[in-house]
Amino acid sequence: MNPEMLALAQSLGADLLARRATLATAESCTGGLAAAAMTAIAGSSQWFDRGFVTYTNQAKIDDLGVDEATLVQYGAVSEPTAREMALGALLASGATHALATTGIAGPGGATSGKPVGMVCFGWAWREADAAHVRSATHYFDGDRTTIRDAAVCAALRGVFDDKPEE
Repeated sequence: MNPEMLALAQSLGADLLARRATLATAESCTGGLAAAAMTAIAGSSQWFDRGFVTYTNQAKIDDLGVDEATLVQYGAVSEPTAREMALGALLASGATHALATTGIAGPGGATSGKPVGMVCFGWAWREADAAHVRSATHYFDGDRTTIRDAAVCAALRGVFDDKPEE
């Protein structure tokens, strides 16, 4: 496993533990790599709740409650879908925080306006009896492995950037 990814997972795990927080993941293009990075850390059961790998649109609908209309209007690779994935993982788990990844890792799959390397992220968290969600899109260069690793690192880094979008 990518050493940077493991270091980020270890740091995030320590941060989650210190905050008495827990994490759930909802992954599409990263196929469970974020969950694997988290659970590679000894003692992660204290702060990692669960992971969802929802590679197909139907899985996103069935497991995370993503609205089919969102997928039709924006596509699977979009911030609205990533936001709904993160919120769905948060609500379907007992976690205090959730992250979501959906993107095009390549080498194929690019469409007009959605190139290989485009990854959309969603982060959701509970605070004061309310759920908050934010999202971002990043563009990564490289092959499939490089893109997926970079996406996991970005997703992990974003967990505690808890700023609701205006």
